[in-house]
Amino acid sequence: MAVTTEVSDLELEFKPLELTNIIGFGGAVPDGLLKHPDGIHTIYSLGSTVVINDTKRPGKQEFMQGHTNIISCLAVSKSGKLIASGQVTHMGFQADIIIWDFATRTLLRRFTLHKVKVQALAFSPNDKYLASLGGQDDNSVIVWDLEKGSAICGSPASKDSSGVTLSLAYLNKDDNAFVTGGHSTLRVWTLDVAQRKVRPIDCQTGQIKRIVRCITVDEEDEFMYCGTTTGDLLQVNLRTKLFKLAGPPKEKDLFSMGILSVSLSPKDGTVIVGCGDGTIAALKLPKLNIVKSAKVSGSVTSLAFDDASHLFAGTAYSNIYYLNTTDFEPILRTTCHYACVNDICYPADSAEVFATASDTDIRIWNAKTSQEMLRIAVPNLECKCVTFKKDGSSLISGWNDGKIRAFGPQSGRLQYEINDAHKPGVTALAVTDPYNQYGDFRIVSGGEDGQVRVWRVTRQVRVLECAMKEHKGTVTCVKIRKNNLECVSSSSDGSCIIWDLIRYVRNQVLFAPSFFKAVVYYPDDSQLLTSGTDRKVGYWEAYDGSLIRELEASQSDAINGLDISKDGKFFVIGGSDKLVKVYRYEEGDVAYVGIGHSTDIMKVKISPDEKHIVSVSAEGAVFTWSFPPALKGAE
Repeated sequence: MAVTTEVSDLELEFKPLELTNIIGFGGAVPDGLLKHPDGIHTIYSLGSTVVINDTKRPGKQEFMQGHTNIISCLAVSKSGKLIASGQVTHMGFQADIIIWDFATRTLLRRFTLHKVKVQALAFSPNDKYLASLGGQDDNSVIVWDLEKGSAICGSPASKDSSGVTLSLAYLNKDDNAFVTGGHSTLRVWTLDVAQRKVRPIDCQTGQIKRIVRCITVDEEDEFMYCGTTTGDLLQVNLRTKLFKLAGPPKEKDLFSMGILSVSLSPKDGTVIVGCGDGTIAALKLPKLNIVKSAKVSGSVTSLAFDDASHLFAGTAYSNIYYLNTTDFEPILRTTCHYACVNDICYPADSAEVFATASDTDIRIWNAKTSQEMLRIAVPNLECKCVTFKKDGSSLISGWNDGKIRAFGPQSGRLQYEINDAHKPGVTALAVTDPYNQYGDFRIVSGGEDGQVRVWRVTRQVRVLECAMKEHKGTVTCVKIRKNNLECVSSSSDGSCIIWDLIRYVRNQVLFAPSFFKAVVYYPDDSQLLTSGTDRKVGYWEAYDGSLIRELEASQSDAINGLDISKDGKFFVIGGSDKLVKVYRYEEGDVAYVGIGHSTDIMKVKISPDEKHIVSVSAEGAVFTWSFPPALKGAE
């Protein structure tokens, strides 16, 4: 629990950075995309943050922060007044459930009883109780009294003979009954508040053995519909607790990779299911025949009706689709990275767009609206670094197959590629200004082989000018001096080398007991700033490589991202402690701290107009923070 105290201390000591926008959606959370009963807001999680999104005003987001780790489940009450979210935590610790007040966007209560993970949550129809289900290490069902803020009773979720319980749903008319399902277990629970007991009745499914992933109950509390990993939907009578029907009727129609989410259409007797292979299908009662289906990108983990004939679908590839139930044509509403983001860059003098490189693709974003403008994917390859040519006419990227590829930033078309630029993979890139009237320029690249290579790029050819091999480890960052005569490379072997770009020799070398992750020149090129796994930020003299001072910038973890403002008065760092910190350069103290990321921050960048700070993280999120106006005033 040390994490929480550290964060709260930081909040007391420093001013918080204002979070203006998140590009991200936790698509892997089961039923993680919810529609609020007010008909305007959608609710979803991203890492440890709950995001409330206004569908009427695009880009209007609100954030609720209070979890210490990744959120694993979400629920919204029928009245819409309360939101509940549960998290995962480390082995042996207890995982929190937080109850939020929707109207004020504040934390109301924190419930802590489940171990390691909260698997699922459900509100009773009249907002009286909350049922919660623990993960496989916990295997218990607990019912909480929301008025008193305490647990009423708990019980093991399943018999020892059956497996883990995965899903939970409350009945629509009865505050004292809910259902759970999982590995060959399907139970209807009745709550006895007077005796503080919760009693299960197992549903008889006969010969059928299934793993239930999701459950929904019809309006009249007559039947429940259970989606299974086998790819069929079970209809179970809640009054008799007997299995009634499995659909689709034909075995060849079963959905591959299982049914992950299920929702009942409000206007007619159809059940909408979302499947592991990206299929969204409508099944017609009473026989559960497939009437319509559509295919989207990624496993469909959540379905939420917007109105009687439209629904939102969230997928594991962090896409949100909007679907009309009559024509069943999915429209992509929002999309974002779902894998680790390795790099971020802005064009030289524009703050309107930026590019991010992840393990799956490169995307170019509109910085104002946060809409994706372009996606460039090379199948089965990971992009490790990305930078814009100085005039913005090409986007140059380094890949794990050892190639440097340049793309048109508007068309996404491949302009050229440099084969075998580095043996295992290209990990760092920088570009010089054009050195003649034809616009020819140089690319300086670093690779996993420890080499720093200089390429001359003309309109016709790409020529290797020199390969400089002194680093013993992966080159993590390359920066070029403003006069284009010198560059600096940082490496995971614990050294930074300043290279002469005319004679191609080493000018200076800096050593520290650290895997260097980032290096930047001070704006007048007289000093260097470095950061790495030793948790320190080092100030170095560029002329003779001597250490001027060191700041203990993080208590716990490596510092992966580093950027400095144009006047050199402030620098920003981000790392594995999940905090974005703004430092004053001369004083060496923290001015602002941004709390919000839930996984390691990979890179931070200050926008060219110095209005925003953008940070990217290992879960694929892109956070935009507003650059504090007080700091601009100090300039």
